[in-house]
Amino acid sequence: MGCFTCTGKSDKEPNGKTDINNKYPRNQVKRKKNPEKQPPSEKEKLDPFRCIKQAESKEEVSKDKKSHFDANDLELKDIYKDGKSVGKHAQIFTFNELAAATGNFRADCLLGEGGFGKVYKGNLEKINEVVAIKQLDHKGLQGTKEFVVEVATLSLVDHTNLVKLFGFCAERDQRLLVYEYMPLGSLDTHLHDLPPNRKALDWNTRMKIAAGAARGLEYLHDKLKPPIIYRDLKCSNILLGEGYHPKLSDFGLAKVGPSGDRTHVSTRVMGTYGYCAPDYAMTGQLTFKSDIYSFGVVLLELITGRKAYEPFKGRKEQYLVAWARPMFRDRNQFQLMVDPKLQGQYPVKGLYQALAIAAMCVQEQPNMRPIISDVVTALTYLSSQSYNPGALSSQSSRSSPLRATGKQTEERVSI
Repeated sequence: MGCFTCTGKSDKEPNGKTDINNKYPRNQVKRKKNPEKQPPSEKEKLDPFRCIKQAESKEEVSKDKKSHFDANDLELKDIYKDGKSVGKHAQIFTFNELAAATGNFRADCLLGEGGFGKVYKGNLEKINEVVAIKQLDHKGLQGTKEFVVEVATLSLVDHTNLVKLFGFCAERDQRLLVYEYMPLGSLDTHLHDLPPNRKALDWNTRMKIAAGAARGLEYLHDKLKPPIIYRDLKCSNILLGEGYHPKLSDFGLAKVGPSGDRTHVSTRVMGTYGYCAPDYAMTGQLTFKSDIYSFGVVLLELITGRKAYEPFKGRKEQYLVAWARPMFRDRNQFQLMVDPKLQGQYPVKGLYQALAIAAMCVQEQPNMRPIISDVVTALTYLSSQSYNPGALSSQSSRSSPLRATGKQTEERVSI
């Protein structure tokens, strides 16, 4: 699913993304003849996210000029801290190198495709790695600005729950990104529309994925300086490695978070139907709590097996949060919310706790949502409580008093 605005009428940006704030034509700015590019100041050099801020503040490049951009124009090498480069700078690959790695982008190397373009599996001899190569569609949803932001962000971050970027290619109209290969694909392919030969994720794996994704988001919010708002958290952007190890991917919409006395970042509303926080959709004021809402939706998907947005369902069931919110108020409904594919194999107490976390994350008022460190603490504990259905049935068979009276214990979790 591509990126769209979350509500209301919209106008289209030149790169195909939707922008509900773009109601007026852009001012035409005449360029000076023979402009001389000024070197960055010492203060600018000390800002490791300078190129991300530049990308956010620049006007979109017109389509007729976009084809003349190459790697030297993208300003991706000006990332400094204390006068020295930081992070693992992305390598620059040639188009021919990436074409050779994928057998000239053969159909049997295709891993998937979306609104942004296509992703291929390749063997890149230059670095001796099996990689995933995203070839952006010229008319797709990811424009030059988003391309720059993603390369700059992933060149600086380093965390076990964030996908690794090896490098990129920017030759004239070609835009390609080279990532580490994640053999199990994206989370959504393990939750929704499963093929007959694919086994559904068990409860322990789902909680492990939720905890790992939360740790990746915590790194962006709390560990990076300045912090980053992800803005595009969804199941299709959570990639799975061996052992279902989750990593966040696709940082084209990432924004540098507010600092000092600022409480939010004002920006055009971008996101995906069903994941976008209502407060951000209505005001354009982006906060860290916007990511928390999106995370709550992902956690609900893991618990229920339902999609965040299903346009072909009845009106009350199209949006996962709208469907779930009335059920949060009735504990008797909790077990009706569980993914049927789990076939009853889940801990009742763990279910109540997971639903409590999800309910807090998708609160309508952003100040009522928890901070990400609290979410990580709760999910780390929850994922450590391994569920063993065999041991549980053996234990319940010995608890004769409960079986004789037919009574069932009820875990009480306040939501």
